[in-house]
Amino acid sequence: MMITRYRPRPDTSMSLAFCGNENNTAAYNVDAGVLNNGCFLDALTLVPHVFLLFITFPILFIGWGSQSSKVHIHHSTWLHFPGHNLRWILTFILLFVIVCEIAEGIVSDGFNRSVHLHLYMPSCLAFMAAITSIVYYHNIETSNFPKLLMNLLIYWVLAFVTKTIKFGKYTEHGIGLRQLRFGITGLLTLLYGLLLAVEINVILRRRYVCFAHVTEVKPPEDLQDLGVRFLQPFVNLLSKSTYWWMNTFITSAHRRPIDLKVIGRLPIAMRALTNYLKLHKAFEVQKRPQGSHPQGSRWIWTALRQAFGRPLVLSITYRFMADLLGFAGPLCISGIVHHLSKENHTIQAPVQHLGIYFISSREFLANAYVIAVLLFFTLLLQRTFLQASYYVAIETGINLRGAIQTKIFNKIMRLCTSNMSMGGMTVGQICNLVAIDTNQLMWFFFLCPNLFAMPVQIIVGIILLYYLLGISALIGATVITLLAPVQYFVATKLSETQKSTLDYSSERLRKTNELLRGIKLLKLYAWENIFCSSVEEIRGKELTSLQTFALYTSISIFMNTAIPIAAVLTTFVAHVHLSDDADLSPAVAFASLSLFHILVNPLFLLSSVVRSTVKALVSVQKLSEFFSCEEIGVEQEPKANILPNSTNHAWYQALPLKVVNRKHPVREDWNSFGIQSEQEDEPLAVEDEDICIKITNGYFSWTDGAPTLSNVEIKIPFGQLTMIVGQVGCGKSSLLLAALGEMQKISGTVTWNKPPILDEEGNESPSDAAGDGDIRKRGAVAYASQKPWLLNTTLAENITFEMPLIKQRYRAVIEACSLQPDIDILPQGDQTVIGERGIILSGGQRQRISVARALYQTTNVVFLDDPFSALDIHLSDHLMQEGILKLLREEKRTVVLVTHKLQYLPHADWIIAMKDGGIQTEGTLKDIQNSQPELFEQWKTLMHRQDREFEKETVNDNTTVLERKNLRRAMYSREALKSEEEEEDEESGESDDEDNMSHVMRHRATIPWRSCGTYLSSAGLLLLLLLLLSQLLKHSLMLAIDYWLAHWTSKVITAKIEAVSRNCSSVQNENMDPSCLVTTVQAGGGGVMVWGMFSWHTLGPLVPIGHPHFKSLSLVFSLSLSLSLSLSLSQHIPATLECLSRSTLLCVSALGVISYVTPVFLIVLAPLAIACYFIQKYFRVASKDLQQLEDSTQLPLLSHFSETVEGLTTIRAFRYEARFRQKLLEFSDANNMASLFLTAANRWLEVRMEYIGACIVLIAAVASITNSLFNHLSTGLVGLGLTYALMVSNYLNWMVRNLADMEVQLGAVKRIKALLKTEPENYEGLLFASQVLEGWPQQGEIQIQNLSVRYDSTLKPVLKNVNAHIRPGQKVGICGRTGSGKSSFSLAFFRMVDTFEGRIIIDDIDIAKLPLQTLRSRFSIILQDPFLFSGTIRFNLDPEMKATDSMLWEALEIAQLKPVVKTLPGGLDAIITEGGENFSQGQRQLFCLARAFVRKSSILIMDEATASIDMATESILQKVVMTAFANRTVVTIAHRVHTILNADQVIVMKRGVILEYDKPEVLLNQEDSVFASFVLADK
Repeated sequence: MMITRYRPRPDTSMSLAFCGNENNTAAYNVDAGVLNNGCFLDALTLVPHVFLLFITFPILFIGWGSQSSKVHIHHSTWLHFPGHNLRWILTFILLFVIVCEIAEGIVSDGFNRSVHLHLYMPSCLAFMAAITSIVYYHNIETSNFPKLLMNLLIYWVLAFVTKTIKFGKYTEHGIGLRQLRFGITGLLTLLYGLLLAVEINVILRRRYVCFAHVTEVKPPEDLQDLGVRFLQPFVNLLSKSTYWWMNTFITSAHRRPIDLKVIGRLPIAMRALTNYLKLHKAFEVQKRPQGSHPQGSRWIWTALRQAFGRPLVLSITYRFMADLLGFAGPLCISGIVHHLSKENHTIQAPVQHLGIYFISSREFLANAYVIAVLLFFTLLLQRTFLQASYYVAIETGINLRGAIQTKIFNKIMRLCTSNMSMGGMTVGQICNLVAIDTNQLMWFFFLCPNLFAMPVQIIVGIILLYYLLGISALIGATVITLLAPVQYFVATKLSETQKSTLDYSSERLRKTNELLRGIKLLKLYAWENIFCSSVEEIRGKELTSLQTFALYTSISIFMNTAIPIAAVLTTFVAHVHLSDDADLSPAVAFASLSLFHILVNPLFLLSSVVRSTVKALVSVQKLSEFFSCEEIGVEQEPKANILPNSTNHAWYQALPLKVVNRKHPVREDWNSFGIQSEQEDEPLAVEDEDICIKITNGYFSWTDGAPTLSNVEIKIPFGQLTMIVGQVGCGKSSLLLAALGEMQKISGTVTWNKPPILDEEGNESPSDAAGDGDIRKRGAVAYASQKPWLLNTTLAENITFEMPLIKQRYRAVIEACSLQPDIDILPQGDQTVIGERGIILSGGQRQRISVARALYQTTNVVFLDDPFSALDIHLSDHLMQEGILKLLREEKRTVVLVTHKLQYLPHADWIIAMKDGGIQTEGTLKDIQNSQPELFEQWKTLMHRQDREFEKETVNDNTTVLERKNLRRAMYSREALKSEEEEEDEESGESDDEDNMSHVMRHRATIPWRSCGTYLSSAGLLLLLLLLLSQLLKHSLMLAIDYWLAHWTSKVITAKIEAVSRNCSSVQNENMDPSCLVTTVQAGGGGVMVWGMFSWHTLGPLVPIGHPHFKSLSLVFSLSLSLSLSLSLSQHIPATLECLSRSTLLCVSALGVISYVTPVFLIVLAPLAIACYFIQKYFRVASKDLQQLEDSTQLPLLSHFSETVEGLTTIRAFRYEARFRQKLLEFSDANNMASLFLTAANRWLEVRMEYIGACIVLIAAVASITNSLFNHLSTGLVGLGLTYALMVSNYLNWMVRNLADMEVQLGAVKRIKALLKTEPENYEGLLFASQVLEGWPQQGEIQIQNLSVRYDSTLKPVLKNVNAHIRPGQKVGICGRTGSGKSSFSLAFFRMVDTFEGRIIIDDIDIAKLPLQTLRSRFSIILQDPFLFSGTIRFNLDPEMKATDSMLWEALEIAQLKPVVKTLPGGLDAIITEGGENFSQGQRQLFCLARAFVRKSSILIMDEATASIDMATESILQKVVMTAFANRTVVTIAHRVHTILNADQVIVMKRGVILEYDKPEVLLNQEDSVFASFVLADK
């Protein structure tokens, strides 16, 4: 029944007529009544359509006075008429049925002798009217002018009436379901009736006519907010399914880069807080029956299902529909080829009723053109459903991620500090939970629909194959089933390998982290090679694991390609053998081939889904363990009602309309959802009114073992200065934390009282002077920890710490902490971002900012934990006088000060002395003098002074300080690094004057081919050639096989079965394509090789770069560089490259095959190619920006988590939990916003590419059908062309997506190239290591001749013309004000600074001639900042493993640590946690001393090494150093001048020159001696 068989019309020149113009036609016969004439019935249906077109076009084009001015909304996307989505769905169905009616009319008309316009012209007008109706409706709805809907009401009434008349007449004349037109008319009647019902529903609900009072509705809060720009939940169904609203967004990205301002804020329903409340409610539902949370991972899964199950079910439903529609492709191809391959045959004549022909549905579907059009519509629908499924799943995953991140943060806020300090939970582990595990869950939700869709696909596929091939199809399915376990085995191996790779990666990251943190120490001790080799060893294992991973990936991909081929061949052979009348026609062959490819999809996804499921299970297990950690508080119960998750957002209408300020929309914060503030105090009576904190019989512990603090009985009075003193490790810091409620309380009570309220005259009002005894109910405490904790924000924000800026107070605090000179140096003053952990600042500067924060707060209680440890004597005195004694005392604040500086004790109103975890005594200084005279005498001796009031003038330090110079250097290095990167970005080499916006945009639109070339050349030319050849060979073979199959099946099989089986076996031999395996192995192996080379080159320059550069490198930058770049190089780029080359070649070959089959296709290809080009051009720019934005918004989120964990005690002390939660919500929402836009952009691309693909299929089908009918094209080639056309849309998608991904990933290569340009230190010397004597330096004689050094050739010298002679065995002390050049002096010995003039001669050898490694390995140095590596104590003392146990114990004994280490399990092999967190700051300093003693070099340099040690321990150490190093040269850089009074020589420095150089006693006797003034000030 092909067009070629239609009856020819006798007179082609005859004019067209509405009812036809044959002679004796019954078309015009109205004898039986007008309504009994078929042509008139069709003409009657024209009336409503003509009415609508005439009435609506003027309104649409001329416009009307819109009411939208009365409704203040930003977006014209307010969909508020009831039944909105139903109307759109009914209209889409209506349009499809009308298209079928048009097609049926055209096919029926083929049986007439003349053209009968009435068969399809009314349908064409109906099609136009349907489109007009929905456009008209959309405009009215968005403009809020409901009265104009009356036109549509009239139209639906007319259309329903006319169709009902027509349907009734058809029934009257006995026309039934056998005739297709009867069914179509019935459907149209039903649809018009339903649309009429929808319209009436709008009137009843909105009351815009026939009612006295109109129902007023208010727009949703999101649409009133100017900042909400993610419109997917609010737009109409067409825009939702095609992402039409994204057009403006994506095209504007070409003109202006996308940033956080452009993407705006999240809609309320998608915000992290909304989703957290949903999740929290789901957890609470499980909790209430038992009274406590169930343990294990099941309760998490149940909560996730309850909170996020509904949208997931929607996604799975969409996926089912898409998969079922996916089977239409092979069936349509089969139908087209089947009908084309039939010989001429007679068909049943169509039935004639009412003077016109009626055809059956079977005759209708026997038309190849009809099948082609149906295939087109099916493809459009299938792709739309598939993209909708993807979007809903990913959106659900993103919402879930935000909710879980918020829950993790809430848990962190309640974590016991002991979990962190005792190594139970590290910052890295928590960051992994946030960065990796929440993402694993997100991706599991994305892949979840596949779990349900795979069985359906397999069952339907097998049923269809059975229908096509009979019993042999089951044999093919059995082959797939038998090979599935092999594939599953490969998938599990792949999963195991990936897990081991991740383990190695995290271990390498941990080691790299430590290496970068301790880089200064490693360089000074010449240990960088030891740590580098350790990283290198892990990297080697990681490389091996990656190679195995690449191999298994290759096998997996090979199997996915080979299994369908094996199944198809087995099936074909079985089919030919088992059935005697086997007709393996092209229709059957190509349909079977397509079905087998569909069947393999689930198997291909199986490995990914299994891997994702396993990872999700592991992640949930980790989360379960984390959520079950011990807490110090209870999670607050939210009071807000959870907003129901509704897709049409009707729930907005029930909410009261808030007045939203356009410029400053309502800030959604934690407390607005009813979460209680944590600063409420409930007054309870306590006996002592002037006691602020009271601990009675307190026993506190960090772990479950013995208590750290025992029998604590203390009182801290209101409004007074309390000092806590004691030796290192006696529990001073622990006491503060116990009072703050951070330690586990074994027994006893901690009571916090409310401060007395002062009346106007300053007298206490005793009525409210008491407070709650519960620690959790205490007020905020300004707490400065011993280890300064800073935020990665501006210096000013670190000091004000969320408090409003009061300029007068701010200036007073800056002055008290001597921060003004430091601020003056910073490029943006106090608005300079100080980097992660204050990376650009020195220890002293960090300490002063931390103290400034505590001083600036207006809390009643201030805790200062050893604030003077990193400060020199002048800064300490200034801070004590101006900050503590003046600022805090004047405000009558309760100050608790932990200190080792006993000279400040006379200022204390109350003193607590501690010893071995207990309270030795407490009271005023006078009380202790009377009750503990021995202790008082000991203090007096240590203070080197008589017991009188301490007086001295504060020293104003106006010199340009060393740490300020360091700051300048750091700033300079950062700027230099930035400029280098910017230079690197300028790949095209245009001149500077072209650096304008258009150039930047042009640069963003170009692909970085140079980086791609660098990457590929690094893999090696041979590997690259193999990759290209294998890809080309693979695709050539595939094309040859498919062409051969088309050619073979086109011939009618008349040969014997043996011949067929021979053919089949030859196909089998040719089909098993080993080049596929080669390709994937090459790509994977290439990636591993490139990464192997690059990753060493990445770490390589990080280790040998000079001192000024590593001061400027952020740790987060270095770590994220190390992790993200290694992932990009080793896994992402190879996979993307392989996928890109595969999809490009497949696309080219598919288009080539279609063009070969139907050359006319080339004409239509041009406009499609232009459309594709512009789509990919715009998409790539937007996708790149969004990917970078997603990455850049994730860094602050992770940084916020790590900062919060590190500063947990400070945040809780300040009672700032709610503020930090609010920040988290902002960071989380920003990251989720970028992810959602990226998802929408990907769907935008895929929908368009899929639709272009569907157009290609339609054009290819129509062209090949026409070619086959008129030019006798073989049916096999038609099948081949259509099979390839079906695959084009997928390849187009992947080609553009991979191109965009590749562009982003090549940024990693560019960054590494920039890093490789960093200038390293020169490790070579004029002498070889072998030329230096083994024991050098034996004497320890140092001659400094005219020495001038600087940190960089662009900076001023820090030492100028220094001359000194240190004799063997001398003890030399160097002192001077901050910034005088003391530390630079010490670094000069190690060549850490640039010596541009003069020289240092040690034991007759100029150190400039020595190799750096040799030089640094012969000295010992103890730095001011103690640094311990994770590992054993033995490893920390002696990483080179050269010392014996007795030597190590001796060093520990010298450092006063032997008793501590003896008590530890394992002794020398006891474990030190990350950063030495399981030891106090003072103990860490002592370990660093022991480390220097182990080396026993003849020269020891102590750079302010005893800053964190109490005076008693320090005096012991000084004596030990003098005895243990009696015959060695010791150079001591001193903060506290009294520590060098016993030195042989003293050097006093000022501004880089030696001011005084003599014996201390000589200098003390000189009246005008600077040294003497220092000693006087230190007393």
